[in-house]
Amino acid sequence: MARPRLFDEERALDAAMHAFWVNGYEATSTQDLCEATGLGRSSIYNTFHSKHDLFRRALARYTESMTGQQLAILEEAGRGPLERIEALFARVVQQEFESRGDGRSIGCLTVNTVVEMAGRDPEADRLLERDLERRLDAFRAVMEEGQRAGVITTGRDAHALAHFLNAVIGGMRVSGQSGADRATLEAVAATTVDALRGR
Repeated sequence: MARPRLFDEERALDAAMHAFWVNGYEATSTQDLCEATGLGRSSIYNTFHSKHDLFRRALARYTESMTGQQLAILEEAGRGPLERIEALFARVVQQEFESRGDGRSIGCLTVNTVVEMAGRDPEADRLLERDLERRLDAFRAVMEEGQRAGVITTGRDAHALAHFLNAVIGGMRVSGQSGADRATLEAVAATTVDALRGR
């Protein structure tokens, strides 16, 4: 009979996710993961098989949570398209200041992974591509709704505006990591909303 696991696997996965988020994949050692999760090496490898498998699961958990939050904001009934975009930016800014340690944000695990590993890890690439498409679909839908309502510019198509919004959010994450303050990030968000506004 197999021995029951004496730890919370989901909690361990969250702890590992945070370790990868702070340090990146390459710089997170097995010892770092042991310390973060409170597990021994054998427990980590018996449960997650490898550092790479643990990273893949942590990244999937992160994208599901963060993208889920963004989609919930963008699909919220009772708010207009621009109001939902403003609410999304407010959440992005808040997240940057929830995850600060030494005056800098730890950024976004998705963005961090793209910067560190793009083109070098096919599994991570596939996961990130699926996540990007999911976000772009949501961004495009709110742009199309706003264009139909006359509150978002029709000077560019919804597809281009969705990519623009995604690039701005990614840039804000990197700016947060470089030490940008709240006022700076809020100004970027406000400028983006002004650029999207229908004339």
